[in-house]
Amino acid sequence: MARPLRIEYEGALYHITARGNERKNIFFSKTDYEKFLHYVAEAKKKFGIKLYAYVLMSNHYHLIVETPEANLSKTMQYINGSYTTYVNIKRRRSGHLFQGRYKAIIIDRDNYLLELSRYVHLNPVRAKIVPKPEEYLYSSYKTYISKNGNRIVNESQILEMISDEKGRSKQEYKRFVEAAIGRELDDPHKNVYGGIILGGTVFIKETLRAIKEKLLQKEEIAHSRKLKTGYGMEEIVDYITRLKNIRKEEIIKNKHKELRKLTIYFIKKNTGATNRQIGEYFEGIQASAVSKIVERISKELINNRKLRKEFDKIYRKIIDMSKMSCVEN
Repeated sequence: MARPLRIEYEGALYHITARGNERKNIFFSKTDYEKFLHYVAEAKKKFGIKLYAYVLMSNHYHLIVETPEANLSKTMQYINGSYTTYVNIKRRRSGHLFQGRYKAIIIDRDNYLLELSRYVHLNPVRAKIVPKPEEYLYSSYKTYISKNGNRIVNESQILEMISDEKGRSKQEYKRFVEAAIGRELDDPHKNVYGGIILGGTVFIKETLRAIKEKLLQKEEIAHSRKLKTGYGMEEIVDYITRLKNIRKEEIIKNKHKELRKLTIYFIKKNTGATNRQIGEYFEGIQASAVSKIVERISKELINNRKLRKEFDKIYRKIIDMSKMSCVEN
């Protein structure tokens, strides 16, 4: 099974969950819960994350985290890795503590953050461990309703969604959360799109666009790593014209418009040529026009499947031709 895609960008907000391997416990004592929160606090210092809410259950945990620096993977590698090492040494065990990788859902702040915080804080109540959320020790809920909570929590943003008055917001949040006790509340996660996005229509569209751009960038990087370094314009044009069985003059003089644009894009992404040098090679194209061509092809490759197939085909053939050329030489 393919790993879930990790989307990272500055200011992204996530609901993170991780379960014990085979659903076994990951916390075995009060010290373990405290140690885990210690690693979360250290991650805040190291990676600049914001922690909006948490609940630590015996065999899993929930975190609501924002990453101002687009570094979720590094953050979670540090937290889970450090805690696993701690448990393995303490309990003289080895191997995985967690069941696979953590799960991270991107959250629409405006439409879902407040409701999701309530869902997280009510976990121990739904599990029938305590009748009221404030009675559970390993949760950020007390930070929201009193002055005695854990200082690693950035509660102000969610409290401001309840009330602008600081003194009143804690009381109102307590009412908001506890009003749901004993009621059948909709699980906000039933609206998760594609297993990775929880949000409204506009938010989902914007996030999907970011995902497409990331996938394209990864593909471009993967392709470019396959190509030998030091390619020049002449070599790339030669490969493409041989592939398409046309003369160089035809592509330089714009007799094959779309192929010419793809070639320009290919040269820009795989050589050190400047826009001016590319323009001069293709006989009189302005540097600004080269820039626009590259920008347009970049966007089209995201949305135009037919163009991407053609682009991939050219990449693969050029790689094959370059290998043959190396053998001949």
